[in-house]
Amino acid sequence: VQLVESGGGLVQAGGSLRLSCIASGSIRNFDAMNWYRHGPGKQRELVATIAKDRRTDYVDSVRGRFTISSDNAKNTVYLEMNNLTPDDTAVYYCNARQWWPDVSAWGQGIQVTVSS
Repeated sequence: VQLVESGGGLVQAGGSLRLSCIASGSIRNFDAMNWYRHGPGKQRELVATIAKDRRTDYVDSVRGRFTISSDNAKNTVYLEMNNLTPDDTAVYYCNARQWWPDVSAWGQGIQVTVSS
């Protein structure tokens, strides 16, 4: 499956963005759909996960501000980001993960820049 992210850009602190990740095929069979980010001078981190059973989880730094959701009919995963801060500046990557067989697909990444 190929993944294509969209919706990034430049926003002022306190603003909002919604990222979309469109898959070339069905996302129903993936065990988890994830959003990662890689900020300047930082390690890549897992930001949000939505599992096949639709349970969600977030890294502490975004919990309460970010919301991950999916629309299986549209093969799309979203990341709603609110109350953005400069620390959220990063390249955001969509990831589809299947445990068995081990499959991990990545998007090309999209830049999110938050100005102070």
